Amino acid sequence: MNQSKKLLMLVTTALFAAIIGILAQIVIPLPLIPITGQTLAIGLAATILGSRYGTISTLLYIGMGAIGIPVFSQMTGGLGIVFGPTGGFIIGFIPAAFIIGYYIEKSSYTVTNACIANLIGMIITLTFGTAWLKISANLLWTTAFFSGFAPFVIVGILKAFLAGWVGILVRKRLIAANILINPSPHGFTR
Repeated sequence: MNQSKKLLMLVTTALFAAIIGILAQIVIPLPLIPITGQTLAIGLAATILGSRYGTISTLLYIGMGAIGIPVFSQMTGGLGIVFGPTGGFIIGFIPAAFIIGYYIEKSSYTVTNACIANLIGMIITLTFGTAWLKISANLLWTTAFFSGFAPFVIVGILKAFLAGWVGILVRKRLIAANILINPSPHGFTR
């Protein structure tokens, strides 16, 4: 990959970290854990950028929030959020982004595969979040499940399908505009 393409991918990756922070501000409050646009944004980043750059974008977003930049939901930031009751969801974004991108890369860049990948990513995020909620809040597994998993399944399915559909559409347009690199089995090429 030439230097200008590499720089363009790095800028695009950073832009997606900012997009995750912006969509995190879309919040539907629930008693323990709110529904946010973060998971939709993670799915979009991974679907559009793939496993490597989608994960880097997610790590950059989490890093910004961890050092105190208010990019987490409801304009919060800091290590207290990462290690608080909702921290498992945030940490779960990392493997979710990687698996979403990896699944699509290893199958094909279709809406169907992107939706399947995003459904898997949703389950990963909810599993990490529920386990962390159970441990950090000292809850019973059933309480953690009904607080951290069950309320988010329907909305998570909708966000997974939206991320899959929109992500593939945007990805095709970014490739056509020479903004995004089209990965091949032998590395990133154009």
